[in-house]
Amino acid sequence: MTLDARIADVTETIVARSRDSRARYLDDIGRAAAEGPHRAALSCGNLAHGFAGCGAHDKAALKGQQVPNVAIVTAYNDMLSAHQPYERFPDLIRAAAREAGAVAQVAGGVPAMCDGVTQGRLGMELSLFSRDVIAMATAVALSHDMFDAALYLGICDKIVPGLVIGALAFGHLPAVFVPSGPMPSGISNDEKSRVRQLYAEGKVGREELLESEAASYHSPGTCTFYGTANSNQMLMEIMGLHLPGASFVPPNTPLRDALTTAAVRQSLAITRSGNGYAPIGKILDEKAFVNGIVGLNATGGSTNHAIHLVAMAKAAGITLTWDDFDKLSAATPLLCRIYPNGSADVNHFHAAGGMAFLIKELRSRGLLHDDVLTVMGPGLSDYEKEPTLLGDEIVWKPIPEKSGDESVLRPAAAPFQPEGGLKVLDGNIGRAVIKVSAVDPDKWVIEAPARVFSSQDALEAAFRAGELDRDVVAVIRFQGPKANGMPELHRLTPSLAVLQKRGHKVALVTDGRMSGASGKVPAAIHVTPEAADGGPIGRIRDGDVVRVDAVNGALEVMVAADEFATRRQAFEETEPVFGMGRNLFAGFRALVGSAEHGASAI
Repeated sequence: MTLDARIADVTETIVARSRDSRARYLDDIGRAAAEGPHRAALSCGNLAHGFAGCGAHDKAALKGQQVPNVAIVTAYNDMLSAHQPYERFPDLIRAAAREAGAVAQVAGGVPAMCDGVTQGRLGMELSLFSRDVIAMATAVALSHDMFDAALYLGICDKIVPGLVIGALAFGHLPAVFVPSGPMPSGISNDEKSRVRQLYAEGKVGREELLESEAASYHSPGTCTFYGTANSNQMLMEIMGLHLPGASFVPPNTPLRDALTTAAVRQSLAITRSGNGYAPIGKILDEKAFVNGIVGLNATGGSTNHAIHLVAMAKAAGITLTWDDFDKLSAATPLLCRIYPNGSADVNHFHAAGGMAFLIKELRSRGLLHDDVLTVMGPGLSDYEKEPTLLGDEIVWKPIPEKSGDESVLRPAAAPFQPEGGLKVLDGNIGRAVIKVSAVDPDKWVIEAPARVFSSQDALEAAFRAGELDRDVVAVIRFQGPKANGMPELHRLTPSLAVLQKRGHKVALVTDGRMSGASGKVPAAIHVTPEAADGGPIGRIRDGDVVRVDAVNGALEVMVAADEFATRRQAFEETEPVFGMGRNLFAGFRALVGSAEHGASAI
C-alpha cells in the first residue's frame, strides 16, 4: 500500500527540520559502534571488577572476551504491580544467554514510582522528573562499557520513556524492551468510575471506595486501563523495540516466559557479531517516531506522550512538534475503544486482535512506514502475527482477518471516528493539548465563565462547597514543570465528571498534566507558556469567559486584547519546597524546558 500523502508530508517535514541534529547523532553512535565494547581494552583490574560477581561459567566466558555480554537494566520493585513480575526475569535471561553461548548481567536498576499511588499527593511532584532520573540511571548502568546489547525491563508511565532516552545515549547498542504483561481483568471500568463519582458526591464512604479500587487493581501485572503504561507498550511494539505480540501477554505464564527468553536470543542476533546489526539509534529514526504517533492517535493513547515522545525523539537527534501530532491525528482514524475511551480494557483489546490487528489495519491503509528497521529486521510484516506456544517453542501465526470484537477494535474501513485521539489548541491563553477520543463530540466546544485555582485542593474545596454547580471552565495554574514539576491532576476527574453529569458545561484548562487516563471531561492541558514562566494563563480572572474549542483548535479567553495584555500577571507565593524529597529537585525545576519541548531538564 502506498504511504498516505499526509503521513509522508509530516515525515518529510520532520526529516528536514532534524537533518543537522540527526546527522550529528548518527555520527556519534557510528564512532561508538566502531570502537565496540571496551572489555578487551580494560585493564586486568577493571575487567576483574566487571565479572567478579559472576558464577564460574560466566566468569570464564568473560575472561575469554569473545562471547557477547548482554546488559539487563531493570525497573524491578515489588510495590508496583506492573514491575513485580520482573523479580524472576534476570534468572530467565541469564539462563537463556548461557544456552545461547553468551553472558547476561544486571547492569543496574532504575527507580520506578507509581503515579497511581502518588495521585494528588506531594510525591506526584517528582513524577515527571523521575523520567530524566531514569535516563541518567540507565546511562550509569551502561557506563561500564562491558556490553554488546541491552535488555530493558520497564512498563509504567515515566519509566519506559526514561529507559528509551537513556538507551539512545548508548544508541550504538542493540536494545530489546521486555514487558511483563497486564494483570487479569477486575471489576468493569464503568463500575469503578461509578463508585468514584459516588464517593466524590459523598454518597459512599472510604470503605466502599477502597473495596472497589482493590477489586480493580488486584494482582501482579500492569493496570488494565489504557493509560500511559499501556500506551508505552503499544509504542514499543509499533516502533519495533518489542518482539511481535509481546505487549499484552499476561505475566507468570509459559508464553510470557518464552517471550522473555526469545528476547534474549533476538538481542544476540542483532549485535555486531550477529547477522543483522540493529542498534536502537538506527531503529528509532524519524519514520519510527511517526509510526508511534500514528499508533497513539489510532488507539486514543495517553496525553503524556505529547511530552514524552518529544523528549525521546530529541535524544535521537530528532525534533518533533505538537503540530506534527495534530497533523498526524487528522490523518489517523480512531480504531480502538479502550477505557477511558470505552468500557473495555487492554485484555479485551488483546483478545480482539490486539497489536497485530491494529498494525495490519494501519499498514494496509498506508498509514505506517513499512521501510523501517525493527529488532526483528526490516519492515513491519512480522508485527502482523501473534505468538503462540508449540511445545516449548514460540510460533508466530498470522492474525485473523476480522476483529474479534468490533466494539473494542475496528478495521480502518469502519473506524470509531475519522480522526485520531489528540488535538492541539492555540490562542491567547497559549498552546495546549486535548484528548478528544473519550469526549462526546457535543462537548468538543465549551464556553463558560472561568473559576481560577492554584491547587487541586482549592478546586475540590470549592466543589464540596457547591460553588462549581454551574457551567464552568476550571482553570488550574502554577502546575507546570517550572512551578512544581507538573503533577498529574487526575484526582479531579470524579468531581468534574459529577458536574458534567448534572448537565453543566464543564472543561478544565491547566498548565499541568491530566493523566494518561484522561476521560470524558474536555481538558486543555500542558498549557504553555506556563504561569510560572509568565504565560497568559496567569492573567485569567474569575468570571472571564473561556472558550475551549477542539473543533477549530482554539483556546481563548474572551477578553479585549488591550485589556488582557495590560493585566497584572498572577504570582504564586510558594511555600518552602520540602517533604517527599521535593527539595532535591530544585535544579530540575530551574532547568526544565516547556511541555511542548518535552519538559526535560537534561
